[in-house]
Amino acid sequence: MTGIINTSQFILVSCVIEKARLTPQQAESENPYHLALGFCLESLYEFLAEERQEDRVTHVVVERRGRREDDELELEFRRLCDGHNRLNKAFNFDIRFADKKANSAGLQLADLVARPIGLHILRPEQNNRAFETLKQKFYCQGGRQNAGVGYEQWGLKRFPQKSEEPR
Repeated sequence: MTGIINTSQFILVSCVIEKARLTPQQAESENPYHLALGFCLESLYEFLAEERQEDRVTHVVVERRGRREDDELELEFRRLCDGHNRLNKAFNFDIRFADKKANSAGLQLADLVARPIGLHILRPEQNNRAFETLKQKFYCQGGRQNAGVGYEQWGLKRFPQKSEEPR
């Protein structure tokens, strides 16, 4: 698996919501899935803007979770794309829902990277070879020449942020 990740060309954008660290007000008012969606869409937009591709339609594929959840997520997606986001920009994104049974390579890759990323946040002292491989794939400050560094709060969003993190 490490060889496949190393030789595959992709940029990774992810978000970890640490539910246990949310304030009672945040936990009550904020849907963690919607928070993560917003952070990831903002990073995706910033990456596309760097590549001068932000005006092109970008399809965002999300895994189906259930009718009600999908409807709520689509509503939040459209709200974010209409400019109700941290950047105050309209995003030229289109949402696509895929069933897990579709056997999408992209959704499988998302499943594969989720666990090492989560473990890195929850247990940073634990050895995590998979995460060490993924570090080279994160969207990062300073572009690809800085791969493996400068990815925190860029390609790896964390909420709530640790107090010393500026972005």
